[in-house]
Amino acid sequence: MFSCSSELARCSSQLTDAMLADKSLPTPLVCTNEEDFQRPVMSSIISELHLKYATKTWNDTFQLVRRCMDTTRDNSKPCEPLVRALKRLQEVLNVSSMNVTRSRLEMIAKQHGMGFHFTEATCYLTADLFYLEVAMLPCGGVEEVKVAPHGGAPVRSEAFLQLLRSKHFAGFSAKLKELFTLYNIPGDNDVKFKLFAALQHLTKDLQEMCHLPRVANESCHQMDVVNNGILGCFIPGKEDCPLTLQFYSATAGEVTTNLKADPQVAQIAVCPSHVTHRLQIASVLPLPLQLDNQGYPVFTPWTDVPHETFPACFVLKLQPAIPLMVPFVDKISRITEVAIPNSDLQWAPFPHLLTGSDGQDNVFTLRLPGDAVHTYVFPGEAWDSPAHRGVMMDSVPFTHPVHVPNLVEVLRHQCVINTLLSSCTSPGPASACDQHFEVRLETDTSFSVTFHRPHLDSLAVLLVDIPNSHRLTCRLFGAGMDVSLDGHVSDIMKKCMSVPLTLQALYIKMEDASPPVSVLAMAENEPSTSSCVLMEDLSAPKQEENLAASEHLNVSPSAATAANLCPVAPEGVVEPCLTNNGQQSELV
Repeated sequence: MFSCSSELARCSSQLTDAMLADKSLPTPLVCTNEEDFQRPVMSSIISELHLKYATKTWNDTFQLVRRCMDTTRDNSKPCEPLVRALKRLQEVLNVSSMNVTRSRLEMIAKQHGMGFHFTEATCYLTADLFYLEVAMLPCGGVEEVKVAPHGGAPVRSEAFLQLLRSKHFAGFSAKLKELFTLYNIPGDNDVKFKLFAALQHLTKDLQEMCHLPRVANESCHQMDVVNNGILGCFIPGKEDCPLTLQFYSATAGEVTTNLKADPQVAQIAVCPSHVTHRLQIASVLPLPLQLDNQGYPVFTPWTDVPHETFPACFVLKLQPAIPLMVPFVDKISRITEVAIPNSDLQWAPFPHLLTGSDGQDNVFTLRLPGDAVHTYVFPGEAWDSPAHRGVMMDSVPFTHPVHVPNLVEVLRHQCVINTLLSSCTSPGPASACDQHFEVRLETDTSFSVTFHRPHLDSLAVLLVDIPNSHRLTCRLFGAGMDVSLDGHVSDIMKKCMSVPLTLQALYIKMEDASPPVSVLAMAENEPSTSSCVLMEDLSAPKQEENLAASEHLNVSPSAATAANLCPVAPEGVVEPCLTNNGQQSELV
């Protein structure tokens, strides 16, 4: 026995509110006038409760709350105020007995819509397709936690055990919610069991596919599997966690300005669907594996595989959600042939999805090593077009294991593009900086960065092309630009996966390779002779070559105009850029 403190007084007040909010409980006093009832009667009830429970134990209070929860109108959903009152009482009391631990587990089970029953020293939290078995000690501690799927034997769960032993009930509840969601398959029991079996057969087929060859890479083995494996890194599902695919992560050499290196993962589950889909109820991957011309496995035709039609589909649950551009969403729909309703998608300009901002022009200032400061601008008029909009995707539906390798490649491709674009963003406010850069999307797989060249009053354009998740190329455009820099810039960007760090290295390289002062002076002192002769001799063919280069590389008109797409000038000659009307550009 121990007396209640001020915490119990506050909890008693919350309990009173809960009892009054639950209309199924008998009203302590009857009053015909609601306004007269509110103040004096409430004050009287609270005072009486304070007096009554001043000498009561916590166990007596728990029992009262449980009795109130058992007498609510809807047995499937306990009264929320009563649940909050019981939770508050348990939070202010350290777990020190078996009864208290059992009470907390019971409340968590009810919160998630699960069943609960217990024997002398064991609690069971039950659902249709799994249950948790918690073996307790007399002191209130937890000896062991086991998870048993439908039709399977209980298996020890270290994750649940550590959470309960550390009395981290909030974490235990969150993990139980994830597990309940994994097994929360739609339909009656017969449909649930069939869909659960279909998910197990899918898991078996994917596990066989994960051993297929992958694109070779010089990185460490684990990172090579994640970024180049046909399914990424395959983490088999357990009783207390779903099957997980790690399919993209920053490589060991990546050093970005504001990005985390957490891997992008996808969990495999089953979800309800508005339309019916044909799903496997047996393995569709014949053994031994046979590969097609592209290195993908050959599957058994539907006509030769047991299958059924269900109002459900398989799903890749993405963690975290991935911003996808319109063309990539279309690719996913073509791969799976599962329509994604537009009503479920909230489209927005792509920079807004990358940063979470909603400004017209997204301006970001980044501080780089060596105290260099860059400002990156994503012009609103360039990114707000329908073709350049995107959507946050947290799940991708599919119906067959053959879809998964292609889906992984599409998602991985988008992640590479997102990594590069996100490297130009930061959560901080704009401030004074050394260099300014403008970022524009050119195609669904390429973007350009326009910037001022060092020591020259002219612009240059860096075009970054990412045709797939394993290739990245960079091209520089501008008057007198050294074409040998393209390979140098590409190598740097592949290594660091950061646009700002790449441009910082490029800027240093261009400063070191600036034209001699004598050449600049000659160009300034003789604008009407040597420059004019060069313009007369070379302007026509250069304009034709520039136009062809612009069309071939799909560079936007603004970027092409800024850099003027001039080929390399003869060594020792500084060549002016020409405008469309043949006049010398003011930028040079």
